[in-house]
Amino acid sequence: MSEPPARQKMSPKELLIVLVISLGSFMSGLDATIVNIALPTIAKAFDVSTVTVSWVLNAYLIVLVSLLLAASRLGDVRGYRKIFIGGFVIFTCGSALCGLAPAIDVLILSRMLQAVGGAVIAALGSVMVTSYLASSLRGQALGLVAMFTMLGAALGPVVGGFLTTVLSWQYIFYVNVPVGIIAILLGLHVLPRLDPASPGARLDVPGAALVFIALGTLVFGLTALQGATATAATGALVVSLIFWALFYIRERRAPEPLIDFSLFSSRAFSIQNINIMIVQLCMAGVMLLMPFYLELVKGIPTDNAGMILLALPIGMILTSPIAGRISDVIGTKKPIILGIAVAAVALLLISTLGANSNVGHAEIYLFLLGAGTGFAYAPLNSAVMGISPPESRGSTSGLIKMMTNLGSSLGVALVMLVVTAAVGPKMAEVSAHTLPLQDMAKAFDVAFFFLMVVEILGLVLMFAVKDVRTDYSTDGEPVAGF
Repeated sequence: MSEPPARQKMSPKELLIVLVISLGSFMSGLDATIVNIALPTIAKAFDVSTVTVSWVLNAYLIVLVSLLLAASRLGDVRGYRKIFIGGFVIFTCGSALCGLAPAIDVLILSRMLQAVGGAVIAALGSVMVTSYLASSLRGQALGLVAMFTMLGAALGPVVGGFLTTVLSWQYIFYVNVPVGIIAILLGLHVLPRLDPASPGARLDVPGAALVFIALGTLVFGLTALQGATATAATGALVVSLIFWALFYIRERRAPEPLIDFSLFSSRAFSIQNINIMIVQLCMAGVMLLMPFYLELVKGIPTDNAGMILLALPIGMILTSPIAGRISDVIGTKKPIILGIAVAAVALLLISTLGANSNVGHAEIYLFLLGAGTGFAYAPLNSAVMGISPPESRGSTSGLIKMMTNLGSSLGVALVMLVVTAAVGPKMAEVSAHTLPLQDMAKAFDVAFFFLMVVEILGLVLMFAVKDVRTDYSTDGEPVAGF
């Protein structure tokens, strides 16, 4: 009987290629969590409201979601090396401009530029591994890329808190600059010059523009609905609805659409994509509000608050690989239901936190939320990819990234809407530092309870899904939100 082939090792050049791609994943993961911890400090520095400073996140996410699928297609058309390095250049320049921003509006515009590069980096990492390395090495390479993504996300709150406390909030953006420069120089040296995968393909620019306007007006409308601009907010929501309809019509008729809407004819595919959005929505809402709770309500220094927030990504990192392996054996439905249920319980517990609560309890609850989210996300990813036909798995992977980041956008917008409704219009008009601590704590609890209700909605939806075994494995897949 023949022995199984020995595990193939990557050559030094192949390791360098994976390192360049992994640096992009590291920056993507780091940027997903490093900014939140500094938001109270940024709001105080510019003397703006919590609603206004939330646009530092919103602006980034809107551009990222709008361009993810288009960036992937652009790499197919123009070549991965050129577009990936260009994305790094844009991301690095955007990061430097964020740190130099003299006003909140300049910071928000700089974040939008940073997001253009971030979309390219996030969209092309996995497909570049597939294109540049032999199939026998892809599992190792994807595992390394996922590890760097998770490492960046886990370090984000800690690094962000440390830099904000010891130096200033500007350094949470400056930290990207040296990493970006190293990645650009390495990329120019080691990334292969291959012909474009689909040089004759078309980039759906109208589709990308439509989703940008639809998402931007949706987030603006939700954020401003409780403020003094309620009329403008209502108008923005109407415009958003129109542009979502136009986007759907465009994608149904486009010869090479960004999204293949025919896949949504499957109930399981639709529901589980919605649940990907829901679990990310709830996690993003918590990650937005918890720094304000810890730093303003509890009076904890920014660096210590970052250490507490670290509990959430650690929970995800620990449970996601376990859930992936379990779902490969018993199917995806039960692990998803268990993960969402745990996350819902965690959100209920978080909603009980007040001005006099023990900080240790907050840390435990955050870990529990991360554990539940991580346990649900890997099987959700596996289920959606497994339902998708093999020829559509590339676009489905991009769709999962889009739904994840769409969840982040809606999470930020919706929790600010709920908090503003609980506190009143003054939440959108004055700096959070001037609001009574008890009022803020109660408003945050209302928002956390709202997120629990959303999580329960996802749980109920899962019972309508039939559990089907697929041949798709979650090995090498990053955890939620990164």
